[in-house]
Amino acid sequence: MNQRKVWLLTMLLVTMALISIITGYSHSLKAASSLGKDTLTMITSPDYPPYEFYDTKQGERQIVGFDVDIAKTLAQELGFKLQVIESDFNGLIPALQAKRADFVMAGMTPTPERQKNVDFSIIYYQAKDTIVAPKNSNLKQTKDLAFKKVGVQLGTIQEQNAKKIAQKVTGIQLKQLNRVPEIIQEIKSGRIDAAIVEDTVARGFAQANPDLEFNVIPSDEVSGSAIAFPKGSGLVKPFNKVLQQMKSKKELEKLVTKWFSQTRATATSSKPPAKNELNLDFTRIIPDIPFILKGIPLTLLFTLLSVFLGLIWGTVLSLCKITGIKPFTWLANAYTSVFRGTPLLLQLALVYYATPQLTGYDISALEAGVLTFTLNSGAYMSETIRGGIQAVDKGQTEAAMSMGVPYHLMMWDIILPQALKNILPALVNETIGLLKDSALVSTIGVVEILRSAQIVGANKYIYFEPLLFAGFIYYILVMGLTRSASVLERKLRQSE
Repeated sequence: MNQRKVWLLTMLLVTMALISIITGYSHSLKAASSLGKDTLTMITSPDYPPYEFYDTKQGERQIVGFDVDIAKTLAQELGFKLQVIESDFNGLIPALQAKRADFVMAGMTPTPERQKNVDFSIIYYQAKDTIVAPKNSNLKQTKDLAFKKVGVQLGTIQEQNAKKIAQKVTGIQLKQLNRVPEIIQEIKSGRIDAAIVEDTVARGFAQANPDLEFNVIPSDEVSGSAIAFPKGSGLVKPFNKVLQQMKSKKELEKLVTKWFSQTRATATSSKPPAKNELNLDFTRIIPDIPFILKGIPLTLLFTLLSVFLGLIWGTVLSLCKITGIKPFTWLANAYTSVFRGTPLLLQLALVYYATPQLTGYDISALEAGVLTFTLNSGAYMSETIRGGIQAVDKGQTEAAMSMGVPYHLMMWDIILPQALKNILPALVNETIGLLKDSALVSTIGVVEILRSAQIVGANKYIYFEPLLFAGFIYYILVMGLTRSASVLERKLRQSE
């Protein structure tokens, strides 16, 4: 009888364990099934080591870091796959509102202003603000910042905290910049006196720049990093539950040890630069050159597509302007006026962030860049092409019309070839402009040449070497394009 009871008790325990396992597994898939998809998209700003940054070893293009490891664990526990995309920090919340991503992880602090627009998880990491300043500057406390110029990163909690400090300390002038590396260079160049930066990031820059120091700002307010979600997202509760589990199992502590204890400032100079010297050392970026070079094909693809499509669109607009039909002429002139009268960066942001909300189509960063540059360059090219067409001898048109050549054939076979030959130098200049302006697409997450160089600089806590190398690449590409255009122009002259 006792054996039977033991056997029944054993079976009961086994059954309960199986039910628990099955229930837990079904719970992990509950969030995935409720959203109707199996992949979560995380958006971040990968220029903030050790939270998130690119692994540039051997040219790899993989975003890694403290936040990424946490996101992978969250996705795995909840039964999702994970996709990571990027943007500038001040574009993260707009991207979330435009439904380009399911959540943001970028060392972001849940402030009251942000909570009006997005929902946040619980705090998963506590951080402190620091004052970064030149050594021996005696800028160690907030009161020391009186009548000083102080740099902060645009859109961060440090910017808001600095504004609160400025209300208490007289004479503080704040300067907002997009990235922390730019702030550090402003300190080193003497344009600002100090900066307010998070302690984990400040430590890396202080190690890489021995002429700088940082001091923690005491604070009674509880702040730290949390995950941001669109308003009303069903992911908040599941994410909070997994984060609590990671805290109780001390998994977060292990990740903190993994990422925050290692020194990212490898291959950097150990002595401070002499006064009025840049202390350039290009050997520091040699391992990362393949990573920067991988931006070349994307830059060329973007430029060629924009030029080709812009030429077609510009031709259409120019024909509308000279056709003599007033509605077409008015529309073409109005279009040109709008696109030449507004900043290209504004147009890029509107196309990238507004398209998903207006049309429901999740336009990629590359598609948004090509579309914006096509629409913009078409407006400029239309005036160039119109001038080229009108420069063609009117006798050509009159002769074709007298022979009964249809208008569209006359324009395609007779007028346009001559016009394009005349405006070739102007088209080359437009192409060169597009090649250099392609750096603007880095603001929406396209990792082209300049963005690649900025990523390397952020990872190595250096500034000038990767940017100068990127400038050298642009120069080679422009010279190659100029040389090719000169050869083509000579051949066209020989055929006359």
